[in-house]
Amino acid sequence: MSAGPGSPVVSGSAPPSGGFVRRVGLFQATAINMSQMCGIGPFVTIPLMVAAFGGPQAVIGFVAGAVLALCDGLVWAELGAAMPGSGGSYVYLRQAFQYRTGRLMPFLFVWTAMLFIPLIMSTGVVGFVQYLGYLAPGLGQTSGDLIGLGVIALVVLLLWRGIEHIARITAVMWTVMIASVLLVIVAAASDFSPHLAFTYPAHAFDLTSDHFWLGFAAGLTIGIYDYLGYNTTAYMGAEIKDPGRVLPRSILFSILGIMAIYLLLQIGTLGVIDWHRMTNPDDIASTSVASAVLEKTWGKGAADTVTVLILITAFASVFTGLLGGSRVPYDAARDRVFFRPYGKLHPKHRFPMLGLATMGVITAIGFLIGRHTDLATLIQLLTTVMVIVQALAQIVALTVLRRRQPALKRPYRMWLYPLPSIVAFAGWCVIYGYADRNSPGRHPIEWSLAWLALGCVAFLVWARLEKVWPFGAKEVSEEYQTPDETVVV
Repeated sequence: MSAGPGSPVVSGSAPPSGGFVRRVGLFQATAINMSQMCGIGPFVTIPLMVAAFGGPQAVIGFVAGAVLALCDGLVWAELGAAMPGSGGSYVYLRQAFQYRTGRLMPFLFVWTAMLFIPLIMSTGVVGFVQYLGYLAPGLGQTSGDLIGLGVIALVVLLLWRGIEHIARITAVMWTVMIASVLLVIVAAASDFSPHLAFTYPAHAFDLTSDHFWLGFAAGLTIGIYDYLGYNTTAYMGAEIKDPGRVLPRSILFSILGIMAIYLLLQIGTLGVIDWHRMTNPDDIASTSVASAVLEKTWGKGAADTVTVLILITAFASVFTGLLGGSRVPYDAARDRVFFRPYGKLHPKHRFPMLGLATMGVITAIGFLIGRHTDLATLIQLLTTVMVIVQALAQIVALTVLRRRQPALKRPYRMWLYPLPSIVAFAGWCVIYGYADRNSPGRHPIEWSLAWLALGCVAFLVWARLEKVWPFGAKEVSEEYQTPDETVVV
């Protein structure tokens, strides 16, 4: 179907396969999400959460993060089931905002994703080296840097193969991840002190205090950072079996499973280690709190063994994160919304070579930066960068698509719509609005806006070269609707 000069060109053809093979089932998809969610995150952020709240009431942060992740996960579930293409948010933003701004929003998403996805992975490598320091107390700065870079190189090497092999590797890593967190939880339960876990400082729940809300915003940021990864399989939609059924379930199952694990882990840890130790930078509990729990309950040998499992868990988190993230620039380049070389797959194993290589390099750079900065501030900066283009815009995209493409097949529809969207939108706004106040002197809001502005300039340069909107005709491709369905333009 074509229109007159200057009008959108609308296509209703089915989406191309892009060369991917649908081989990832529900168990493997849930394992991929959970491995990415429960990597090194909770093991390094429990002390950060306690410091943000100033006491054991820090459990509020994990609960708030779970609520935000669940509400936002329902957004991902509806969009992912309806448009199971490789790229996740890129696909959803492209479909929703193409009517007015052409390819601007998907371009900006890829622009930011190429930064925040590998940088979030870099925090996992920082945590890996941090826990390695428990096993090797004399580990120096240079040695730690070299080990972290070696870990990143190994991850990229393992990902340089077919998806069927990766799915098996991920299932094994998921098993190790579950074992590591369960051992910490069981160890904490064996020497649990309700007095330590549930004795709160004065005014801990004073809702009229500005200090409480600053702590809540910081805790919510840390909490959602720990849950990030529930959307990993949405980036791999073109490789998921029966995506209309598997994608929503993998997202919801992984969030609920990790929520239970985090709460048991947080409360159990607080019942063994005095929270004051977690805020003391000279105490091992502030850097390797899980190891401290095992050492106190079962002895040094058990602590060393579980620390090794935690290192494997951290490795699995980086592995699955780069697995999903490397698919983002591929889909964009295939649709001429990003640099064309990113649209090529490995001729034999059918994975996006340049996307994986680029994100591996950025992860290495982020790791080196993270080794010389505060982890809490780094999390604040990374989260702020992703809020506008991915989190907020994607929530809006769900509503836009319900209006623009009412005939779009939706195997899953959000429960209690639009309430979860409203809650998720408000939660992300709290994180963004408090960013500067929780990172004095670092100005994460300004940095995020500067990066977004630079992305807009890059888009204009790219659009000029490609001769697309605003320098050419606006193209509308409703590829997830069948040709005979009603198209609203």
